[in-house]
Amino acid sequence: MKILVTGAGGQLGTELCRLLDENKITYMATGSAQLDITDSKQVDSFFAREQPEVVYDCAAFTAVDAAEEEPGRTINQAVNVQGTQNLATAAEKIGATLVYVSTDYVFDGTNQADYLEGDTPNPRNEYGRAKLAGERVVQATMTKAYIVRTSWVFGEYGKNFVYTMQNLAKTHRELNVVNDQVGRPTWTRTLAEFMLYCVTEKVAYGLYQLSNEGSCSWYEFAGEILRNQDVKINAVESTQFPQKAYRPRHSVMSLAKAEATGFQLMQWQDALHEFQEQIK
Repeated sequence: MKILVTGAGGQLGTELCRLLDENKITYMATGSAQLDITDSKQVDSFFAREQPEVVYDCAAFTAVDAAEEEPGRTINQAVNVQGTQNLATAAEKIGATLVYVSTDYVFDGTNQADYLEGDTPNPRNEYGRAKLAGERVVQATMTKAYIVRTSWVFGEYGKNFVYTMQNLAKTHRELNVVNDQVGRPTWTRTLAEFMLYCVTEKVAYGLYQLSNEGSCSWYEFAGEILRNQDVKINAVESTQFPQKAYRPRHSVMSLAKAEATGFQLMQWQDALHEFQEQIK
């Protein structure tokens, strides 16, 4: 099977490539220098030449606040919408399978129950709108595709909340962390494993939501990250940290559909502890 990983140098892409290596699965890895997904002619030419059978699309613009104004808004649309359209169109032409990663930000966070895959999206920031548009492009274009929504991603290869808290703890004895936003943390390893599982186990095509088990606030997440450190963590409201992009207050997504495939999920605390042991 000929596999392509786009965005291979990013946080998720690097994790996925590492997983493929461990499983001795050969693949082609591209970043924007090797394949500019916003260039439809370049994408068409690449796919016609290389004929990938499975495309793991890890390429994304994820600077949520930057997406609210130029030049970030234009880049967000170019990568997350047009880039997705280009990949989906090229993949469909050659009968390839596409695995597209989306976000909890497609929801507005006003639902107190877990969001189901079929719940009506209502993104309230530019990043969420672009990723939802990407979902719809894939659904409208592809015959064989997996859309995987995820949230609160952390991992070894990139900037994320875990590294931020660990770095702040080196220079601060007291931290203020938001306690009125609740979601599900996701280890990139878990997400990469599910993406690979869908393809190798021939899971039914469609939309899935995938994070680690359990939910928490950012305050609770920070407490677990720094559980063995002498740092006082104060719970504060998000109004104390104004940001350009709206953040959902409650973006807990149901994992029932993903679990029904037989995929085994770790609790977020266990995933976090394993990750922290890995990076010591």
